[in-house]
Amino acid sequence: MSRTATYHTTVSWKGEHRGRVVMGNGPEMDFSAPPDAQGHAGVLTPEDAFVAAVNTCIMLMFIWAAERFRLELLSYTCRAEGDKRIELNRTETFTHVRLWPLIQIAAGKEEPAAVEARARRAVQAAQKYSLIASSIKSEIVIEPTIRVTP
Repeated sequence: MSRTATYHTTVSWKGEHRGRVVMGNGPEMDFSAPPDAQGHAGVLTPEDAFVAAVNTCIMLMFIWAAERFRLELLSYTCRAEGDKRIELNRTETFTHVRLWPLIQIAAGKEEPAAVEARARRAVQAAQKYSLIASSIKSEIVIEPTIRVTP
């Protein structure tokens, strides 16, 4: 049987192209349109939040998958970029989100190649089970670098 979880945010306008968001989980911060859309630098933008949502969800799902695949995760960092297409009529769509995770796994007593193969399957599982990645229409491309250390 399925169930439902609800998440919420509250935003308030602060003048110009600025606002403040309060997340249901507690954090609050200022946000703005990006500078190229009459916004301000140095604060969260909806575009930043979109790419960050994909990146953070993939990372958390990778951690989940690494535990299930019995991988000894040593470190995980990931750079992500979102490509936004701006049409002539000024409509905008994110077409791609690309992620470049750098993953370091301990081999322990196993063959490094076998550990790397499991880590690649964990990356695939992270993408498959990511709520955010499976909820958007943008293409998600993950190009991991996996380092297995003895």
